Amino acid sequence: MDSVKVVLRNYQTKETIDYNIVPADNQLAQDWITALKQDVLQKNLHLEKNFCFHGFPHTQRTLEYLCNELNRHIYTINQSELDYTIEEWFAPDVVRFGDEYPAGRLANSPLEKGLLLKHDVMNNLHNHFEVLQGTVENPSEYAEQMTVETTYAVRQLNNICHEIETLVMSQRKSVVNPFWVRPSQITTFLRTPRHTLTDEHRQGFLENSYDRILGGVYMHWCQIGKTLMEVYRDEGAPELTETVCEAITHLQYYSGEFDVEWGNDVMYDMRSPWHCAEIDGFESWLKQNNFDPYDPKLSLGYLKLGEVDLLNSFGTTNAQDIWKQMGDYLDIYKIECGTASATYDYHWSDADHEQRQLESLR
Repeated sequence: MDSVKVVLRNYQTKETIDYNIVPADNQLAQDWITALKQDVLQKNLHLEKNFCFHGFPHTQRTLEYLCNELNRHIYTINQSELDYTIEEWFAPDVVRFGDEYPAGRLANSPLEKGLLLKHDVMNNLHNHFEVLQGTVENPSEYAEQMTVETTYAVRQLNNICHEIETLVMSQRKSVVNPFWVRPSQITTFLRTPRHTLTDEHRQGFLENSYDRILGGVYMHWCQIGKTLMEVYRDEGAPELTETVCEAITHLQYYSGEFDVEWGNDVMYDMRSPWHCAEIDGFESWLKQNNFDPYDPKLSLGYLKLGEVDLLNSFGTTNAQDIWKQMGDYLDIYKIECGTASATYDYHWSDADHEQRQLESLR
């Protein structure tokens, strides 16, 4: 099976580095490679560079920048053809507790709020996106009314919401527990074709569950809606009433898109006792709500596609050393797979980047 080469660029100096992805030996990885080559690279789909590198604590896409972007897109929605108004306004202190509060390692302590995300605020923001967009199977009443500009603005509510969540989490971890900073790469493209997952593909949920390893490559979640795990985490393990369940979706599709984990391993073993406790609590909650934790159709976990060849790509398997090497190169310049390749000679900070995305949606 062909490997995947990802070329990263220092946008200021134009220097490049690269890494290689070795696909897993399973049917899903084979189908992903085919989709990546035929649906994405050969068609030269537009790479979403404003929704790509997440959780790197030191970034030009600061919390202040992201909040300003949110306010800009909300203005577009409020002034649009839709009969819909978002009253919230966003700033760093609105979405997280400031560093004037103590920040300890016990995130659930009422005295250690420093740099913690304000989950209710972010849940309300994401709810606006869900109401406006709907799901793949059930588009909202607003979806057909939207112009390209409004569609793009609504999409950014979701993208920036998740980027803020990962940035806040990593910035707090960099203070209280640097080993567990969670950088990642979300490699998505506009108008990417989707394909239906098979029962064979879904076995990957049972094999991998919620484990993630440094350099692990995973299927991107290419549909709208909250997962059962997100509801459990974000909403405090609520009783699953009909209203709550309406927003829950189980992954139905795969595409040529992919995510890369750049944080240290999170495994169901003694190295990650907090992860084990969360999974045990999650499974208990599922059973209380009449779900089978081992039903692959519930899409519980991550579908693993392969691994980055860390040693040959970076000369090390140490996460902190890899972050240092990548730090000035958080811009995907080119992706190659077999004879297929695509070059992305633009940057999220370019004046015409948003216009490029709008044109891709027309």
